Amino acid sequence: MSARVHILGGGPAGLMAAEAARAFGAEVDLYDRMGSVGRKFLIAGKGGLNLTHSDPFDTFVSRYGDRAREVERWLARFDAEALREWARGLGVETFVGSSGRVFPSDLKAAPLLRGWLRRLRASGVRFHVNHRWLGWDDTGALRFAHEEGERRVRADAVVLALGGGSWPVLGSDGSWTGALAERGIELAPLRPANCGFDVAWSAHFASRHAGAPIKPVRLEWRDDDGTVVRRQGEFVVSANGVEGSLIYALGAGLREAIARHGSTAIRLDLVPGRDAARLARDLAAPRAGRSFSEHLRRRAGIDGVKAGLLYEALPKQDWQNPERVAATLKSLPLTLLRPRPLDEAISTAGGVRFDALDDALMLRARPGVFVAGEMIDWEAPTGGYLLTACFASGRIAGEGAARWLAGRDRSSLCAAPDEPLP
Repeated sequence: MSARVHILGGGPAGLMAAEAARAFGAEVDLYDRMGSVGRKFLIAGKGGLNLTHSDPFDTFVSRYGDRAREVERWLARFDAEALREWARGLGVETFVGSSGRVFPSDLKAAPLLRGWLRRLRASGVRFHVNHRWLGWDDTGALRFAHEEGERRVRADAVVLALGGGSWPVLGSDGSWTGALAERGIELAPLRPANCGFDVAWSAHFASRHAGAPIKPVRLEWRDDDGTVVRRQGEFVVSANGVEGSLIYALGAGLREAIARHGSTAIRLDLVPGRDAARLARDLAAPRAGRSFSEHLRRRAGIDGVKAGLLYEALPKQDWQNPERVAATLKSLPLTLLRPRPLDEAISTAGGVRFDALDDALMLRARPGVFVAGEMIDWEAPTGGYLLTACFASGRIAGEGAARWLAGRDRSSLCAAPDEPLP
């Protein structure tokens, strides 16, 4: 009887683990708590599937922050180019957008997922949906909640790819933390990543501008070491604060600074194309009877949400001072109070610590159990970095599980100690 790998979770990491384990010769059963697999993948591609990024390898790796060294080992085996080639093998061509992000030529996730599932099923992967993992029983069997009652499955090897805790409606609710903690697995607490942050807007500002994009804008933030980080891009004002790609790019540092100090401050340059001196000169021009708001629009290009931010930050008595107005527009202070809740985040930080895993992503404390994707303690900003690392870790874990089984089976047949594994 062939060795069998049981994979828990039907997102990109789990599906890639299934593909890798099957390619290595293992029998594969994949379980998902939802009625179909790949739901979060489809949601991620709703506005255009950002599959990966065209950054040079070293730049790409740097996007993983404190976990760059660990994730680099995954990407060394399956990087952005390998992912694009893999998609091509499914008949999906990709292109590089103006921001450097990589998309399928039709921008859609569904055709890629359909082709992938067809190939997996044709290869012999068996899918079991509506199975919610409950942990292990006293004999080590997997426990699943199913509509027909609890089921128990004896597993030769397991790949856990159950996602983080930020998408409970799609099955990624972080409930697996309890089952692992009970078994003594070292975990970092789940925390929101790629999330918004609360700001104490006035009721007037929030009611008028919630949902408005701010672009172009340059954001500046100083970390605890005194390092100043500057990025230009765009973000969105929400009813509670700020969110969007520019915020997400700095999100890990902002979140940790708030955890240490209770809040953190950023500064916004709302007119990145002009320096403060020129802006002050432009604003000092005669108004010719125009209102302050109309003068701002004509002389500085500031209206709508950007004007609203100015009114939030600058006392009315200073509106007549061109230098004060220009200085505020070039360095508008904004205090971030707290990250938004976990279930509003795009992804999560925290999870199984790297020290608990070997290089094949097997739990040191539970031989035969491997972990992939967002269950591991790493994070990355949006832009294709999240998906790429999920794919790469799934490939390593799936192959690792199949190799582990092959080695165990050979040992049971009294293979020579130095016999090479395939």
